[in-house]
Parts: sequence; structure tokens; C-alpha cells
Amino acid sequence: MKIEIKKWDELSPLLLHDLIALRINIFVVEQNCPYPELDGKDLAAHHVLMYSDDDTLIGTARILAPGVSYPEVSIGRVAIDEGHRAKDMGHELMHASLAFIAQEYGEVPVKISAQEHLQGYYNKHGFVKVSDVYLEDDIPHVAMLRS
Repeated sequence: MKIEIKKWDELSPLLLHDLIALRINIFVVEQNCPYPELDGKDLAAHHVLMYSDDDTLIGTARILAPGVSYPEVSIGRVAIDEGHRAKDMGHELMHASLAFIAQEYGEVPVKISAQEHLQGYYNKHGFVKVSDVYLEDDIPHVAMLRS
């Protein structure tokens, strides 16, 4: 497994295809949730890219600077291919994302909008719930903050 972090303009057309396909397969198809995948924020994001040993893209997250989604730095669009979820790949992806944030921004608060059922996963990375449950694209979410 390897992890890279790239800006939008560093993504090749093939990598961009694979990134969007992975997110659509998980968030739209698997979760049966039609939503506007391309929201303009990718253009300002750092994209965390996780590859299998055969260089297949199996995971991704996007890191947004303060002021893009929230006053704080944020992580979103965290996605791991279904066949790799039981292998703790999601935790590796989150460790890499948080390490990049520390390097790029310092020790700053990080805010996320988490699917409600994933609170335990994010708790393991220092995030705590800071809102009531709300619907985002008809899926229950909570705001979480890592101070």
C-alpha cells in the first residue's frame, strides 16, 4: 500500500477518473444517495490517495483549507473501496490525512461532517461530536471536531 497527496492540478486525467469513480461508486451507488459529487471544492483541495500493491486506487479523502467548508481545516469525502474496509485501511488513510494537516497547517482544529454511524471510527482519531444529528443528502450526519 502507498499513499500520495496531490492538489487538483497534479491529478492526471486517468487518476481523476479513478478518484471520481471511487467516490461515486461508494457515495452514490453503494449508499443509494444521488448528490452533487462535483461541488467545486475539489479544485481547492489536497487529495489523499491510497493505492493497493498493484497501484489500484482503493481510498481517498480530501483536505480543505480553513474557510472553504468551515472556519477550520476540514477532511471530507473519506472513501475506502468496499473490498479493503476490513483491513484497517480507513485508519491508515485518516492517519495520513491528519499527518499532512499537521505538516501543512500545524496543530490546528479539524472539523468534519461525519455520517452518524461512523462516529466511533472518527472518535478513534480524536474527533468529538459537536452537533445534533442533521440530514445531509438524506443521510444522518453529525459535525465533529478534533481540537
